[in-house]
Amino acid sequence: MDIMRKPLVTHIYTADPSARVFEGRLYIYTSHDLDHNNLADDTGDQYDMEDYHVFSMENMHMLPVDHGQILHVKDVPWAKKQMWAPDAAFKNGTYYLFFPAKDDEGLFRIGVATSPSPAGPFMAQPSFIPGAFSIDPCAFIDEDGQTYLYFGGIWGGQLQKWRTGTFDPHGTEPDADAPALGPRVGKLSPDMLSFVGPVGEVSIVDQNGQPLLAGDSDRRYFEGVWVHKYNGIYYLSYSTGDTHFIVYATSNTPTGPFVYRGRILEPVSGWTTQHSIVEFQGRWYLFYHDASLSGGTDNKRCIKVAELFYTADGGIELVAP
Repeated sequence: MDIMRKPLVTHIYTADPSARVFEGRLYIYTSHDLDHNNLADDTGDQYDMEDYHVFSMENMHMLPVDHGQILHVKDVPWAKKQMWAPDAAFKNGTYYLFFPAKDDEGLFRIGVATSPSPAGPFMAQPSFIPGAFSIDPCAFIDEDGQTYLYFGGIWGGQLQKWRTGTFDPHGTEPDADAPALGPRVGKLSPDMLSFVGPVGEVSIVDQNGQPLLAGDSDRRYFEGVWVHKYNGIYYLSYSTGDTHFIVYATSNTPTGPFVYRGRILEPVSGWTTQHSIVEFQGRWYLFYHDASLSGGTDNKRCIKVAELFYTADGGIELVAP
């Protein structure tokens, strides 16, 4: 069965695929777009997701199996709405689901839920991770066992309102000729429920070591951070947002600075573009979403996959959706 670049799930709308390999299977954690006809705006209110699903695959020749709902907003004590892009990790014999949602004050926070099974269901912790904010968590476990949690997205993701370290409802992006905002990263404690030490900003620079500027919308960070490691090099990939590219940068350390290298994915149908990168059964894959299943409706998306190829110098070949 040829599943490449076709909707992997068609019975519900899915988005924000976070692909992980657990117990020899590929698991895809997704947000669940509801079949609502919402007006789009820059704060992302049209993305009114309430729960998460997880899908699994034995190999890349079969369609994913839906394991059903694994967490609903009503079962998260601190969360009120908008269960956006999640991620998952395994440590201490436990599976962890990291997810953003808005609290009672309308602030995006990042929570964590746990399960003994990668297929869930997951039980949420009573509160969000202290010091975590904004959206799009990505949990990366390095070879030494240290877990890093990356997160953050501008505009509706509110990262620009946290520039001072505390939430400023009037916070804005930097000027066009100032360094762009980068994602945040912190080391997680051994129990995966809190940060050890301060949360820092990830610097993304050009080939000359100069920070990418806020006005450089073809390259600057917007949202959707993902980190993976290939041949000893750390790859940070992300969405450029309003220019609709998935791009990547590389570093010799997990906290950067990361040097911008190029594009991975050209624009897809729909406004958002979000992805994950994973090695499975000896090959690398790019999971992403678009709005093709709904005919282009922004808040009704579907997940897809394409094989990913590296060049001899460690670059990533461009994928055309």
